[in-house]
Amino acid sequence: MVAIMTATPHTDAPPTDRPVRQLLAASVGNAVEWYDWYAYTFLATYIAGAVFPKGANDSLVPLLSTFAVFAVGFFMRPVGGLLMGAFADRHGRRSALTVTILLMGGSSLLVGLTPTYAAVGVLSPVVLVLARLLQGLSVGGEFAASTTFLVESARPGRRGLFSSFQYVSTTAGQLLASGVATLLVDTLNEGRMDGWGWRVPFVLGTVLSLVGFWIRRGAQETRSEEQRRAPRPGLLEGLRRHPRESLLICGITMGGTIAYYTWTSYLPTYAELNAGVAKSDALLAGTISLAFFGVLQPLGGLLSDRFGRRPLLLFFGVGFALLSVPLLHALRDSFVVLLLVQCAGMVLLTGFTSISAAVNAEVFPARVRAAGIGFPYSFTVAVFGGTAPYVGTLFKELGHAGVFPWYVAALCLGSSLVYLRLPETAHGELRR
Repeated sequence: MVAIMTATPHTDAPPTDRPVRQLLAASVGNAVEWYDWYAYTFLATYIAGAVFPKGANDSLVPLLSTFAVFAVGFFMRPVGGLLMGAFADRHGRRSALTVTILLMGGSSLLVGLTPTYAAVGVLSPVVLVLARLLQGLSVGGEFAASTTFLVESARPGRRGLFSSFQYVSTTAGQLLASGVATLLVDTLNEGRMDGWGWRVPFVLGTVLSLVGFWIRRGAQETRSEEQRRAPRPGLLEGLRRHPRESLLICGITMGGTIAYYTWTSYLPTYAELNAGVAKSDALLAGTISLAFFGVLQPLGGLLSDRFGRRPLLLFFGVGFALLSVPLLHALRDSFVVLLLVQCAGMVLLTGFTSISAAVNAEVFPARVRAAGIGFPYSFTVAVFGGTAPYVGTLFKELGHAGVFPWYVAALCLGSSLVYLRLPETAHGELRR
């Protein structure tokens, strides 16, 4: 496995003459992408009431259906990671980033215009599923292209710092989605939220996508001249020629994605269902903890540039393996307790999120880097991250809510075993 991640000399320097603009192009667009994606999660209970018929005896049935659609969107992410990653490897990172943000804008508008079940019957969930499939395609491609773009834009010794902006911008998008949802819940009555209020964030997301598209058009391409002259890689070349690297990314990501989606997306709903926390309190605690999380990311990136990637990954993996169960079991009907639990998890999670883009980019050579990262990463996220809300809600439905924290801990323990054997790559050059 050491051979997998041994760095090769890199003669083509990354485009460092406009680092701030590069960060802005990647970060603003990525924030818009994730704002659109996460608005769905924060407003899941309202979407459930509008798009799905209510179960005869159990109010959790529409919510389960909504989270099932959430998971369906995740299973398009590997397709997006493969297709848009290959597009980025063939035609450039910037071109791929402009395509993904236009896809997200269109799918966000489709969610906002989805007709209700009362108006059109089964066509309503069909439209929602189609919108989530397009969003999944866009987000899968976004991660593949923006991860590669960010890390290739970094100066030597700053890949960890640049990598951290992947989740700074992701968190900014989540924060905006959570903030908009909280504002709507606090200002509109239940009837208006159920009727039209939940649609507003998705229409806003379409407008923001156009802004992101305009910013990204001015970004500088990071693919080297040597790569542009070389024969274009095949669609499955990354998987076919680098199977061990692909499996390595799956192991690295498994624990990180379940912890990330549990703590940043599902925890407000989990607290509502299992601890009786009020909906508005849950959303507010999520918003505050997300802001705290975003501030931590550059610190984690800088620490990894100085001390290495593996110590931070082990801090995350072992920490969550030991503390997931006591933290989630500590939840009760208290805003303060929920906020403390969320912030504690965010500190541990930073060990993974702040450097995951750098770690992934350091695994694959430049020729197939975007597609090589995109498919295994998005596949793992789909299997473990995208299903987290559904699995957690299903355990509650089956009367075994206490099993879910152990599920999170087990996956983080599995990734920790991978981190123990992971060679250090922080101070080498990117592979050509």
